[in-house]
Amino acid sequence: MKRTRLTAGLSAGLLAVSLAACSSNPGAPAAGTADDPRQLSFYMDKAGWQESFDDMNTVSRAEGAVLDVVTAPGSDAAAYDSFVKQALQTKEKPDLFTWHTGGQLKALVEQGVVAETSDIWAKAEAAGYVPKGLKDNYTFDGKQYCVPLNVVYWGVYYNKHVFAEHGVEVPTTYQELMSASATLKAAGVTPFFQMNFIFEFAMFQALLAGESPDVYAGLADGTSSFTDPAVLSAGAEWQRLFDEGYFTDPGLQTDPQTLLSTGEVAMEYLGTFMTGQLNSIDQVSGEDYGVFIFPSMNADAEQQLVLESGPLCVSKGAANEAAALEYSAWWMSDTAQQAWADSRGDVSFNPNVTVNDPELQGIVDALGKARIQQRFQEMVPLSVYNRSTEVFGEFVTNGGDLTPGLQSLQDVADAG
Repeated sequence: MKRTRLTAGLSAGLLAVSLAACSSNPGAPAAGTADDPRQLSFYMDKAGWQESFDDMNTVSRAEGAVLDVVTAPGSDAAAYDSFVKQALQTKEKPDLFTWHTGGQLKALVEQGVVAETSDIWAKAEAAGYVPKGLKDNYTFDGKQYCVPLNVVYWGVYYNKHVFAEHGVEVPTTYQELMSASATLKAAGVTPFFQMNFIFEFAMFQALLAGESPDVYAGLADGTSSFTDPAVLSAGAEWQRLFDEGYFTDPGLQTDPQTLLSTGEVAMEYLGTFMTGQLNSIDQVSGEDYGVFIFPSMNADAEQQLVLESGPLCVSKGAANEAAALEYSAWWMSDTAQQAWADSRGDVSFNPNVTVNDPELQGIVDALGKARIQQRFQEMVPLSVYNRSTEVFGEFVTNGGDLTPGLQSLQDVADAG
């Protein structure tokens, strides 16, 4: 039976979820029995997802799982991170918890506080549960840690009515994208949305990944440089688009879903979380808006699909570490992920899962054809990302020559 209670003294939005499971099915979350389930404590910072975890409880209950949800009032993401870090140093460490990829996960791995999941990933890959490239987000020194709780793919959301009004077809090449942009600009429609905070790196990410996929990926470990010719080429193209007025004013206070729905902007390169934001203002997928993958700038480069992923981690040395790892393995399965996608109305990392949204399904269908790339924010070292928020934020706001800013990013990368 699921019990929900409020507890003081914990960080805001924190859910402590007890998971229990047993089954004769080897693919199911195991431990205990249906009448006496093993309790797995689970800390997470996504209180708005509680309904989806209730839905997952219904699915896992058939395998002998029970969720015991504890919600806590009041704070922010930083407070949650602090709470988890402190808990990981105690005997009360959670069996399972949500975290972040990139440098923040690397730090926990280096501290030895998260359990290795290499065997889980090997079996998931063999079963076809994950697309090629996703594992890179969870790999450190050749080993994997945690599993994906969720995934967000980055694509170009577009206003179907605006495209139809101006005779614009969905572009499949960069040349077609530029032709469409020119047509829209001439008609008085701003082609692209751009913002100077949070996602100020987005267009750089799209252009460089499509200009030279290997150079983009190499920024993660320093095998490529921010002064590489391919990077400078992507930067110059970004500057050209800025100079020609292809972007919205970053000072606009209107939210992106409203800008797209009203036709003030024709296209927005954002994560698939945008589907929920558009649906929340009564926009209909496939009728009012669509999604396509950003075409590669280099015609010889394969299609690139950028993703971001949130981890589901197991605490090393937790009271129920083995059972939590078994639950993690089940979480990656077709059964678990189909239920998760159905509840969330969103994509799953599992390519075998169908999505009840034709536009999102189109993104999922591209998984076997596109090269998966990490999102810039999690891919590069934290110090580089922090500097990039200043460099790219300034460029998005005022334009100008991006070359000195790229050199400063390389200086930070060289300094370690």
